[in-house]
Amino acid sequence: MQDQAGGQCLALYPDKPIYDIPGIVRCTGRELTQNLLRQITPFSPGFHFNQQVNTLDRQSDGRWHVTTSADNQTGQQFLTRTLFIAAGVGAFVPKTLKIDGLGPFLGRQLAYHPKQLAGYAGQRVVVVGGEEDAVAAAIALAQPGPGQAGQVTLLHRREVLQADTSALAELAALRASGQLQFQAGQITAIQTEGERLCGLVINTPDDQTLSLPLDALLVYQGLSPKLGPVAQWGLTMSQKQLNVSPETLATSESGIYAVGDVVTYPGKKKLIVCGFHEATLAAFAAARVIKPQDSGVLQYTTSSALLQQRLGVFSEISV
Repeated sequence: MQDQAGGQCLALYPDKPIYDIPGIVRCTGRELTQNLLRQITPFSPGFHFNQQVNTLDRQSDGRWHVTTSADNQTGQQFLTRTLFIAAGVGAFVPKTLKIDGLGPFLGRQLAYHPKQLAGYAGQRVVVVGGEEDAVAAAIALAQPGPGQAGQVTLLHRREVLQADTSALAELAALRASGQLQFQAGQITAIQTEGERLCGLVINTPDDQTLSLPLDALLVYQGLSPKLGPVAQWGLTMSQKQLNVSPETLATSESGIYAVGDVVTYPGKKKLIVCGFHEATLAAFAAARVIKPQDSGVLQYTTSSALLQQRLGVFSEISV
């Protein structure tokens, strides 16, 4: 489940450069997402975030009944003649710490990849991770102000951190001022007082053992894909990928199409540019299902007044 559009581009490399999009010399995953969202704005798409599609059931009239869930509760229901699956390599879920006894503190003192950092003012916070998200969270928590944590420690298994130079410079400045500490090492155990998590036992790179007190533990150890319910929908698959027609991107069930990293067909290449091509073919195939009476004449944005009007650029081009 995602709380925003962007898929893998936003989940895995939001701030890393992409160099293989035709016509765009360089852009980040975040910039590509923003540009694509801006481009489709004239069509007023509807979004339903933080939901997982659970079931697909064929109805007697040929439509598909789709049910979703949100936070383990009943979500929404949809009826549709066509459905597109663009699940990538799966839903991205946080990598968890495998430490005995830590599980019960989830949602209380333990959080994985939290986006909101309010509520930690005055607390001793340990941030686990060595990449951009962890560095950014540690910096945000250590910033002077009413929401500043009482003590911030960034914990990573080794000394080297992976973040852009400006973030690393800001981190270094906060460390120099004493507002933020860094500790290299691995968590080997937790410490508790009653029903509260109160500390971590750390094994350092030089094989020393130390105790790290805390009130809150925020973990940013990256994300891993989980295919989820897709595998239970009765669609033909090969090695966790959906078999599709290379001409239409149709799956083994009529009306259901799939594009991107979740599909396989002869000659398949896992590139963003190929995903654009697949989505185009799938859209044309679905249009023939929805409006079989239409001629399907291909129109071009450079010359089609209808497309230009829908894009809101007709007057601009016709001047």
